[in-house]
Amino acid sequence: MAPMGIRLSPLGVAVFCLLGLGVLYHLYSGFLAGRFSLFGLGGEPSGGAAGPVAVAVAVADGGTVDLREMLAVSVLAAVRGGDEVRRVRESNVLHEKSKGKTREGAEDKMTRGDVLSNRKMFYLLKTAFPSVQINTEEHVDAADQEVILWDRRIPDDILKEVTAPKEVPAESVTVWIDPLDATQEYTEDLRKYVTTMVCVAVNGKPVLGVIHKPFSEYTAWAMVDGGSNVKARSSYNDKTPKIVVSRSHSGMVKQVALQTFGNQTTIIPAGGAGYKVLALLDVPDKSQEKADLYIHVTYIKKWDICAGNAILKALGGHMTTLSGEEISYTGSDGIEGGLLASIRMNHQALVRKLPDLEKIGHK
Repeated sequence: MAPMGIRLSPLGVAVFCLLGLGVLYHLYSGFLAGRFSLFGLGGEPSGGAAGPVAVAVAVADGGTVDLREMLAVSVLAAVRGGDEVRRVRESNVLHEKSKGKTREGAEDKMTRGDVLSNRKMFYLLKTAFPSVQINTEEHVDAADQEVILWDRRIPDDILKEVTAPKEVPAESVTVWIDPLDATQEYTEDLRKYVTTMVCVAVNGKPVLGVIHKPFSEYTAWAMVDGGSNVKARSSYNDKTPKIVVSRSHSGMVKQVALQTFGNQTTIIPAGGAGYKVLALLDVPDKSQEKADLYIHVTYIKKWDICAGNAILKALGGHMTTLSGEEISYTGSDGIEGGLLASIRMNHQALVRKLPDLEKIGHK
């Protein structure tokens, strides 16, 4: 009698093999998806009208980020964005359109320069630091996403000032991007006011600031308790100061400033918050005007002021609301209380001198 055994069905073997391949595919595809998410190559939120966007891409363990590396990438991002801003302006094809009205009733403009600069800046920072939250003025379109790699080189001027890594929890970091500050002036071809800016806040406090002027190719940067490539001027006039203010409400500030400091006070109307902060510093740019104070009396967005706040803070200066409160760079994307910026002055004494400006700003 023939020995007894089990005869396998060819069809059963085929089914078993297919099931095994399915399990392996499922496991491997999940692994790949996790790796792509880790390196910031995943998709973006879709839909929605043009406007601000906050993006947080999570990694498995949160981890830490090095502020020195973040400074290097922020400088590179501001310069890359500035290249796009300059290229579009020189082409004279701006594709200008309105996003609506500001609270003061002015057109809130956007151009091709804003969009292309935003794309370069956002994706460079996102690819380098996928685990941090990035807030940017312009909408990030998933269809336009790109991977822009950082070569991990830290410039010598940063290494000279910031001699060691400074690591912080990634979850404590918020990045604020302004891809084109002074868009109104940009459309009017008033190039000296235009800047690109990046700010890094840790637990809501501004610690890194970069302000880049695309048309003069000047870049100012600073790290709180780290170093900077810009400095304060040797002297400031707090008796009859030169005050830099927004072009849109210079008369509003002038009235109170003259009452507070006297008829010798000079009001400098200017565009762009980045330009106004640089006006308080020792900047080697012949097109840059000089001022002693920066005052703003209406609502303003945080991506407009965070970089300047960080730079002033790193140099021993101050930027507060008009009532003297520190500005937190978490939560909402704007502040209602106006702002006062100064350096090498008694800031709180200045706050006490200007008690009515916020009320005027809300009239």
